[in-house]
Amino acid sequence: MSVDQLWARTDPIGEALHLLRMSGTCYFRSELSQPWGLGIPAMPDCLWFHVVTSGRALLEVDGDASRWLHPGELALVPHGTGHRLRDPADAPAPSVLGIPHEFVTDRYAIIRHGGGGAGTTLICGAVRFSHPAARSLLQLLPPTIHLVDPGAEWLPGTLRMMAAEAAQLRPGGETVITRLSDVLVIQAIRNWMDTDPAAHTGWLGALRDRQIGRALALVHRQPAQDWTVGTLAAACAMSRSAFAARFTELVGEPAMQYVTRWRMQVALTELTEGRATLGELAGRLGYRSEAAFSRAFKRVIGIAPGAARTRRPDPKGLGPAGAR
Repeated sequence: MSVDQLWARTDPIGEALHLLRMSGTCYFRSELSQPWGLGIPAMPDCLWFHVVTSGRALLEVDGDASRWLHPGELALVPHGTGHRLRDPADAPAPSVLGIPHEFVTDRYAIIRHGGGGAGTTLICGAVRFSHPAARSLLQLLPPTIHLVDPGAEWLPGTLRMMAAEAAQLRPGGETVITRLSDVLVIQAIRNWMDTDPAAHTGWLGALRDRQIGRALALVHRQPAQDWTVGTLAAACAMSRSAFAARFTELVGEPAMQYVTRWRMQVALTELTEGRATLGELAGRLGYRSEAAFSRAFKRVIGIAPGAARTRRPDPKGLGPAGAR
């Protein structure tokens, strides 16, 4: 296969979606009865999804419009924003952390709560994404994504499967729910990308661009490469000046600034997950010494690499001690 044929198959948007691998997940099946309310605290870097399998729920997200959720609908709260679910609209919504949980596994719990009236059943999940591409994509999402009917069978079919698994957690059921959650979240984001004009601007718009998207894909795949404006321009069959101007216009920052920031985001992920030493990271990201790497890291991230290593993700009380 020639280089041109290889590039013709490049899908930078698809690669970004491929990297939406969930970690730190917790799932809840909530059996609720009117009046009921659940307050979800703010949780940075965490995406929540909510599925109503019976009854209804009013979703209130700080800084966004309230909306009712009904069976067959899916809502995402992508930015870890505090929010509330309740029925009726004036029901108190105490923090979910203070409501008793029945933990079926380390990451799957059942909540029973409410005043004994009309019932609602919810399936909720709290997930994190560690890869820099995933975080870059999630930052672009709106405060809430509410999917009612995307015009395809995948939504009701996937929701039915998830509801069946949650109703009685059989052997392997948690794994099935995890995989179905992957599908729901990625499909919801794809639907937003297809329908919202905001998905065609900024970083996502740059990924869609045939030439700049090619450059971004190269940087994402090979962060240790000794990239320059000249080598990236050549890879895109553009002049150096035209490439530099177009990259800055579409991405919002100069190419080499983006390369450095991307490398440091990769390093931050590796450090917080404890997967590499400073020396290994320096070499894998194209730095000739730990000192040079550490200086770049502190300049971009704002803290020293050693401090970043101690900032491990915290389950925030969403499960038993140590659950991830």
